[in-house]
Amino acid sequence: MTTVKQYVIATRPWSFSMSAISVSLGTIIASNDVAISWGTFAAVLVGVVFCHAAGNVLNDYFDTKSQVDKVDSATAIYRPHPVYAGLMSPKMVLAEAIVLFAVAAALGVALVIARSTMILWIALAGLFLTVFYTGRPLNLKYRALGEVVVFLIWGPLMFEGAYVAQAGRLSLEALVASIPFGVLVALVLFANNIRDIEHDEATGIRTLGTLLGRERSLVAFAGLMVAAYLYVLIAVALGALSPWALLVFLSLPVALGLLRKFQVAVPAMADALTAQLDTVFGLLFMAALALDRIL
Repeated sequence: MTTVKQYVIATRPWSFSMSAISVSLGTIIASNDVAISWGTFAAVLVGVVFCHAAGNVLNDYFDTKSQVDKVDSATAIYRPHPVYAGLMSPKMVLAEAIVLFAVAAALGVALVIARSTMILWIALAGLFLTVFYTGRPLNLKYRALGEVVVFLIWGPLMFEGAYVAQAGRLSLEALVASIPFGVLVALVLFANNIRDIEHDEATGIRTLGTLLGRERSLVAFAGLMVAAYLYVLIAVALGALSPWALLVFLSLPVALGLLRKFQVAVPAMADALTAQLDTVFGLLFMAALALDRIL
């Protein structure tokens, strides 16, 4: 019998920090224009986390059905895979995803009614990308578009969604601020795809890793990471971000340490290690934006 703990493990809860940071950053930006409704913030955060959880579970379902994930796949070795770890059957995985999406949808409808109809279009865009990330017939992840999807969801969509929920309108500042964090979250998937190049080639799917090959992928990975930091520097120089945003450069030792590890060998937990950089960068970014509001 599947326990509540097994259902929770299947959602990969350790990845939710990225969603929490995106929603928090969008909300902090909104605090410069409106008084923050903490009830709205909680509803957005819970809804986004449930959608994130549903996406993770659905991804495992489709990857299993497409035989992209197998018992000897890296993802089934370094973390508890809901099917191959014997936690759940594929039907149970799909059922869990549907329930999680239903909860997220209920919160989304409540926010649309209470705050802004614009939330509906942002939520539908996020839902579309989440479902068809691995869902048929689009299979965006298998067409080397996975990183683009991740960037859009954890960057512009979540930042703007959190802002709209508070202010009722879109924000250029939220869009500008979303770019570097969205890029770094996309690198989590890119790290996963670099690690899995041989496996994905054997499976017959296309990813950014299989298209570029290992050496060029590592160069692109480093280049995108550098670009995220340069973006912040340029945005500050142009006045698009506060000078406080330079606090994110305190995460550089983590970034450089990650790059050194990748140069030696791409580790099995490449995505999890990249996510640690996102967390440090994101928390520093939150502190920077908060200090800009306070001081």
